[in-house]
Amino acid sequence: MQVKKILNSVILIAGSAALPATAAETIGNWYIGAGAGQARADTPNTAAVVVGTPVTSVATSGDSTSTGAKAFLGYQFNKYIAAEGGYFRLGDFTFDATTTPAGTLHGSYKNRSGWNLDAVGSLPLFNDKFSLLGRVGVQSSKTSDLFNGTGAATALTNPSPSKNKVSYKYGAGAEYDFTKNIGVRAEWERYRVSDGINSEVNVNLVSGSLLYRF
Repeated sequence: MQVKKILNSVILIAGSAALPATAAETIGNWYIGAGAGQARADTPNTAAVVVGTPVTSVATSGDSTSTGAKAFLGYQFNKYIAAEGGYFRLGDFTFDATTTPAGTLHGSYKNRSGWNLDAVGSLPLFNDKFSLLGRVGVQSSKTSDLFNGTGAATALTNPSPSKNKVSYKYGAGAEYDFTKNIGVRAEWERYRVSDGINSEVNVNLVSGSLLYRF
């Protein structure tokens, strides 16, 4: 029920913002697009992996960057507001840790992927060729993990947890339209996803996208 309320709110914001301009501009444009870039995640809470085991402390190092990608479908109500839905994948992240008592812990956070629905605002500049963008929306994502350990970290609470998470997302960027049909975007977006256990982490995606209007 909460998810439905959030989705309705996003659609209502997009529609309400579009109404004043729609009276003067009756043209709406569908568009599709895809993009890729670098995703960077917060440091994982590795202590949660060994709760209830003999481990008393964990020192972590890891790879907090990965390749992310997205695909999207949007509807431009007018030149200032659009509604956009899409699929995203934020990549895989790994870490290695040493524990006290002596042991090692290795983990990977995989398949951080899901769906989003955003309201996208545009500020056209330079004869409407270049636009500044801002977005806010809701996302539903899934994180699947895989952990293994040695020594004191052998007895893991759950070696392969998986969780879904519904939360907000937001971002900002810029768009340049080469023609009325073809454009490119550069964007930064923040996703709030599950760590697969019992907490949440931020994942930032910096991406470039190509879009086609029809």
